Amino acid sequence: MDFATSPTVSFGIFDHLDHAGGSLRQQYNDRLEIAAACDEAGFRAYHVAEHHGTPHGLAASPNLFLSAVAQRTRTLRLGPLVMLLNLYHPLRAFEEICMLDQLSGGRLDLGIGRGAVPLELSFFGVSPADAQHRYNEAAEIVLKAMETDTLTYTGRHFSISDVPITLSPFQKPYPPLWYGAMKPETARWAAENSINIACVGESSAIRAITDAYRAHWVARPPHLMPLLGMVRIVVIAGSDAEARALAAPAYARWFKTFTFLSRVGNLPVPSNLPNSFEEALDDGFCLVGSPSTVRETLKSQIVEAGVTYVMCQLAFGDLPLAASLQTISAMRSTIIPDFTGWASQTV
Repeated sequence: MDFATSPTVSFGIFDHLDHAGGSLRQQYNDRLEIAAACDEAGFRAYHVAEHHGTPHGLAASPNLFLSAVAQRTRTLRLGPLVMLLNLYHPLRAFEEICMLDQLSGGRLDLGIGRGAVPLELSFFGVSPADAQHRYNEAAEIVLKAMETDTLTYTGRHFSISDVPITLSPFQKPYPPLWYGAMKPETARWAAENSINIACVGESSAIRAITDAYRAHWVARPPHLMPLLGMVRIVVIAGSDAEARALAAPAYARWFKTFTFLSRVGNLPVPSNLPNSFEEALDDGFCLVGSPSTVRETLKSQIVEAGVTYVMCQLAFGDLPLAASLQTISAMRSTIIPDFTGWASQTV
């Protein structure tokens, strides 16, 4: 398959902002330092997850955290991935989105979604049975508000009558949209609407999603195909052994917070991520090693998965700040320059 119509490969950051075990204030400060370093290193964007009632996500208000990121960076794009619209009144969500896009000077990448964890939605009184329809209405209202001066909407969950719209996004008609695509059917919907996607899983499974996206995307010159992203934990050190020694305990803590709600709610452990660091290495979810090891593994996975964007988890578990900064330095000096202008070849 020829990827010539796609953008060349670029790199971003994905962050659950999971609890490292120490001071929350210090962890937030550390993440802001990481964001500033990524800005200098040439990463494209910083994407932050939204979670509630779990140590796996400390960015309960991702837009609040990202407004601080915006003030410490110059070119780095930023955005929630995803903003759980079921937990907002859509008018409030719209206003926050406009503020963040304006405060960042038009650097917002907007990920929206319904919420994949029913227990988290239930904390706010949102029924899983209503989640999809409620989300559909909320998303429609948010996007409609971007393009009108007075908003009226009548639906099953929301009724809005002649509300003056006094805020607007910096980017017109609205910021680039993102969605988490976990299966080919979702990719088709995203392609038909020219929405960027983020994927998690083994490269072969991601390839089925990116193939479906390409099959249903219609070129709209002069626009390039939206980004097809995959999430990977990345740790780079002087040697493979050193990198693995750093990553292994941090992954164990990260996975413990990932499964926190499963234990609290006596629910099945989510099956979409490896249970151990060794499995994560074997599955390709963790890219850990020297710069040359990570570079070659990346090239292989990018081709196999058919992606154009790698979303790096550079801070996770109790990985020391110095280790994250070391990875960013290696990405800046070796990895990102190697991939500048490089597009995956025909496969």
